[in-house]
This record gives sequence, structure tokens and C-alpha cells, in this order.
Amino acid sequence: MRALLLAVASASLLACDGSSAGPDPALPDAAGPSIDAADIELDAPPSSGVPLAGFGDLAGMCGVLNDPELTGASPSAVHVTLTFQRRYNDPADRNLLTEGGARMMATPNAGGSSALSEAFAYEELARCELAPLLHTETEIMYDTTGKITDLEVVIDGHKIGVSVTRAFAYPLGTPYTLSAAQTLLTRKLEDIKASTMNVSAADRWTKQILAYLSYDDQSTAILDQAWAMTDAATKADTILLVITTGGDDAFIYTNN
Repeated sequence: MRALLLAVASASLLACDGSSAGPDPALPDAAGPSIDAADIELDAPPSSGVPLAGFGDLAGMCGVLNDPELTGASPSAVHVTLTFQRRYNDPADRNLLTEGGARMMATPNAGGSSALSEAFAYEELARCELAPLLHTETEIMYDTTGKITDLEVVIDGHKIGVSVTRAFAYPLGTPYTLSAAQTLLTRKLEDIKASTMNVSAADRWTKQILAYLSYDDQSTAILDQAWAMTDAATKADTILLVITTGGDDAFIYTNN
């Protein structure tokens, strides 16, 4: 199945680092209003029955982020799988996303080819951790110009920043190397520290999640190895969320 999907994958790939091209002209020019923190019930307890239904089948460590993970200084890691029965088509399938996911797809990000990976990283948090979307990438305010975070959510009453990237090699199916994994992981962890230092007091988060969309089990195994080899100081105060995708998932890695 996957071999057939690879034949139609696009070769146009960009890193999820908030750079490069502008928004997709097929998307609306304007999205709904930003949600103010006052509009979210920050102290609402989590509900049972996760993962919520949605586009793609989620399994694994759902509903596991609680105060020790969200407020403690120690790093932690969470693994889930997200399997797609078919590719996501935007904007036709927006009604199958959560409210926050649909809002992200309707809101231009800061550029690059990361819109779909960011939206589905959020979908995992919404469906597994019942996390409302507080701010999209361009809505987060910073005191100084520098590295930025992709989105901000609320989990168990805590504001949490979320940085999103992908673990894969091109052509799709090429083994992911430890060297590539370590280079990207170190850069993303350094970017997280920089954006945390620069975020405004109004939008300051308790902690950040580094969310990876990982192409297959091999990519995930290499990423886990790179995480284990990263020194504690570099990954301190960060939650690693690894979403291993499957099925008709090439759109996540080609953004089309």
C-alpha cells in the first residue's frame, strides 16, 4: 500500500522551521478571531473517553499529560500512532477536524510547508489531551524578534507552547539516519529555549512540547535513540511527542 502512495508523493519538501513561502492561495485570507485566554476554562478537568473521534485513527499514550509532566523540569516522552485510511483534502475535509484544527488550516502560518503537520500535531493534542487551541503561530506575541513557536494550547489549565517538526528522509521510505535525527533534534530544542526566552508575559507558557510527525517505525526508533543520547540540560523542560503516522500519510511529508 505504502509503495503505491510513494509513487505519487511530491518531491517538494521544506523543513518545518517557519521559513520560506507564504500562505497557500487556496486557503481563505482571513480566519476566525483569536481566542483569548480568558475565554478558555483554564481549570476544567480532563474528561475520559480519549482519544476523541476525528480524521485518522489515534492509538497509544492518550490522556497521559498531567501536572508532573506539564509543570516539572524533567523531560518526558509520549508516543502515539496516527493512521490515515485516506489522504486529507483541504478545504473539503476541514469539517472532519476539531474546531482548533480547522482554525489552523484556515489561518496562514508564518510560511513554509508545515501547515498540515502543525494541524495534525494539534489534532493529537486536542483528541488525546482535550487541549483547546489558544494561539496560532502568528498570534503568539514576543518581546524581541527571534525564533518562534508554532502554536499554543491549554492542557489541564496550563499554557503550553508546541513546536512541530517531522522525522523522515526523502525519497519517502529512505532510512532516517542518526546524524540527521541528532542535527534536527538539537536545533529544535535550541529553538524552543530561544522562543521561551522571548515570548511575552501575556502569552508565556509553562512548558513546551516538541511534536514530531514520524514517517515510520524506523524513523521513530532513530528519533528515540537521538533523544536518549541528548544531554539532560538540552532537553530539560521539554516534552517529546512522537506521532508515528501510517496508511495514506504521504501528504504530511509533502504538504500536498
